[in-house]
Amino acid sequence: MKNPVAPAAQMLGERVRRARIHLGLSQEAIAGLASMHVTNYGKIERGDANPSLLTIVRIAAVLGTSVAALTEEITREHLPTGMRVLPAREYLIERERRLRRSR
Repeated sequence: MKNPVAPAAQMLGERVRRARIHLGLSQEAIAGLASMHVTNYGKIERGDANPSLLTIVRIAAVLGTSVAALTEEITREHLPTGMRVLPAREYLIERERRLRRSR
């Protein structure tokens, strides 16, 4: 069964695709320049993959853009449905609250 696509992966993929099309290059060309298999590159464009940071850096370099431009405004709200991430700050506040209560 296929995993649901996370909005974060979709957003990244759409930005990568737009940059590639703007350059007028094929998926094969970008994948080759980024030293990756075209199938894996296609998964990234479709939002079906979670590329490593190094892969995103390679793709950004080939596209002549920055990682920041590709990931701008992608936040924890764009994670897959049901994936909860507790910010460290909230954790520390809750831990302190429980410590005070237990004294």
